[in-house]
Amino acid sequence: MADLLANPAWLWLSLGGILLAAEMLGASGYLLWSGVAAVLVSLLVWLVPIPWEWQGLCFAALTILAALWWYYWLRGRDRKQPPSALNQRGSQLIGASLQLEETLRDGIGHIRVGDSSWRVQATENLPAGTPVTVVAVEGITLRIVRRDVDKK
Repeated sequence: MADLLANPAWLWLSLGGILLAAEMLGASGYLLWSGVAAVLVSLLVWLVPIPWEWQGLCFAALTILAALWWYYWLRGRDRKQPPSALNQRGSQLIGASLQLEETLRDGIGHIRVGDSSWRVQATENLPAGTPVTVVAVEGITLRIVRRDVDKK
């Protein structure tokens, strides 16, 4: 322990390693930037010996700067990615061509998609066997329209 206190670069490097190891155990990103800041302070102290007060200030400032940089980078990254339909089965069905198995009454009925049954709604009553296309999803209801057989 005396060696770590005598050589602050190793102290900061050890602290950074501990914080990064703790982050790998599942801290959800909270310790990542503190660990990176500690490693950077270790490098700084190794290059330029500075008093411990300035080391603490550098650590705090680098932690805040790293977290802010990550926030702005992540915010810009989210805008560039298209919205995901993962785990939203209804959204994945938009544009699907299906066929009614039962007649719609008051524009409402059910349709089988794979091994499940979905509530459907149309603007008109449609007979069984009508080819339809899913145009939207509202909650658990698929909005459908009659599909022209020629278009497919």
